[in-house]
Amino acid sequence: MNRNFGMPPSADEIEMLARAALERLPDDFARHIGDIVLQVDDFASDEVLADLGIEDPFELSGLYEGVALTERSIEHSGTMPDRIFLYRRALLDEWAERGDVTLEDLVTHVVVHEVGHHFGLSDDDMHALEDAVG
Repeated sequence: MNRNFGMPPSADEIEMLARAALERLPDDFARHIGDIVLQVDDFASDEVLADLGIEDPFELSGLYEGVALTERSIEHSGTMPDRIFLYRRALLDEWAERGDVTLEDLVTHVVVHEVGHHFGLSDDDMHALEDAVG
């Protein structure tokens, strides 16, 4: 990371951390992750924030866009691939504010949470998955 030079981590560095977290998923999940697209942007779009009722873009660090596996049917074939968005500036802000977590751990937490939405997991199941990836 560029931290030694005072530069904030780039979108590419955040993506690298996110891909590493995906690679650590237990096999039962990794086999079914499919073709999820991973995208890192500085912030969510104004449209996304409005749809979610969020006024401050720093309040959203990640988002799953797609249909959970538990809700899919034949009607969902041919749709766009599911996507996980990570919002770099929101992640960096939370990382700086917290001070008690590494950026890698924070990115892993957000990625696992969004993967949990892909699988239709409960919050408890997401925490268990995060422990397995951690």
